[in-house]
Amino acid sequence: MALLIDPRFPGGTSSAVAAEIRALAPHVNLAVVALETRMFRGRPINPAITSALRDVALPLLPEPAVLRADAIVLHNPTCLRFERHFGPRLSAARTIVVTHENLIRPDGVEGFDVAHCLGLVEARAAAGERLLAPISAGNRASVAAWLARHPGSRWRLAPIDWRNVCDRPFLAPNARPRDRRGRHSRPGFEKFPPISHLHAQFPPHAERCAILGADMLLQDPTSIAPHWELHPFGAIAVADFLEEIDFFVYFTHPRWRESFGRVIAEAVAAGKLVITDQATAETFGPGVLAGDASEVDAMVAGHVEDPGRYAATVRRAQADLAEHRPERVASGLMNLVDPEVPIHASM
Repeated sequence: MALLIDPRFPGGTSSAVAAEIRALAPHVNLAVVALETRMFRGRPINPAITSALRDVALPLLPEPAVLRADAIVLHNPTCLRFERHFGPRLSAARTIVVTHENLIRPDGVEGFDVAHCLGLVEARAAAGERLLAPISAGNRASVAAWLARHPGSRWRLAPIDWRNVCDRPFLAPNARPRDRRGRHSRPGFEKFPPISHLHAQFPPHAERCAILGADMLLQDPTSIAPHWELHPFGAIAVADFLEEIDFFVYFTHPRWRESFGRVIAEAVAAGKLVITDQATAETFGPGVLAGDASEVDAMVAGHVEDPGRYAATVRRAQADLAEHRPERVASGLMNLVDPEVPIHASM
């Protein structure tokens, strides 16, 4: 099996692949191959990828002229959006493209030129099965919608999701939660709600309002509330940042929807109560609370006043997130990459 990725991806994609490398390496003859795309040219390799490869004693292989494997898995085709040609020829019984980014956005517009990116891969892939593997139910709906718009596509929807592997240890929730709120993400504009919503979600009466990945906000001091604690992306280790909050309040731009929301998974594993929008919360189950900007205050206050309720909500979210533990995900992914398992079979 070969994993094909631009290892310079910031944020959740590389973190997901790193956890996947650790989960799959004991079960397959695994090769990890680096693409170098225009999107991330000149950037350093994500340290999460470097660390995972070191842990399983695998090299990061350079992009070859021809890549042969029983199954080739390309992560996040959006990295190809600026390419005119796809470098390596792919020879595999099963080629799988993992759709880390939603193909269709909430407003019905394509998230990127999907046909171009998939066409580059298809043109260099020898005959075999071609699968699009979503990473969540919401992401699956976007992939299915795109395929419905392109009935002549040679790509098929994978029968199961390519679930994110979450290998962080589960920490106990705070027995005495306080109104300490925070959020983190990479600093793209799409990751943040309108500034008026951000002010409502992080109000002055909260004990703490911390934002990691606030590079964009720091460029416009007029939009910054004086009580906000703002940190650039990567300025603080995520685990250290999460240790100082009790509520992870995470909303994005209305025209953007997380395909999974790895930052939410990290917060849940760290024992934090998460509040987000309805569509994003559905990926994680009822332990992640859904609402809008006007409802955040009441949700926080209710759980601060009732620590038992706070702990029960966090533990429910962790119980659902346990389905993403390495041992539970690996077997499903093994079936998906095994060409001997028919793609229409129950997995």
